[in-house]
Amino acid sequence: MLLLDASVWIAAADADEAYFDSARAIVFQAPAPVAALDLTFHEVANAVGARDRLYGDAIDLCRAIAVRCGERIVAVDVELVESALGISAEHGLTAYDAAYVAAARRYGWTLVSTDIADLVSKGLAVAPDAADYP
Repeated sequence: MLLLDASVWIAAADADEAYFDSARAIVFQAPAPVAALDLTFHEVANAVGARDRLYGDAIDLCRAIAVRCGERIVAVDVELVESALGISAEHGLTAYDAAYVAAARRYGWTLVSTDIADLVSKGLAVAPDAADYP
């Protein structure tokens, strides 16, 4: 199972993003099941809607997350937050990034992210072009 962080969803919808092609393949074309955290909706809405003022695009992308992931949307709970805070302290991550890492560890999933500096370079995630899926 691939757990996609918000950066992958955003990259899949923006042709100017470095990982556009590989993110788009994972999000919209790969037959492999993917998962997301419930906070992914907020992060996408913030980045695409509030920051970039592309409100319709943000809504469309959130709908795509809901459809593509279905029942594989993980709710952040207290135990996940506790684990995320430990990961955050250990690796110097935001609580958001650490929550993805914690969820991937909890379920034995592969975290996919375009965040090279904070996640991929530390071995906590793989970039979209390195994700292994059938």
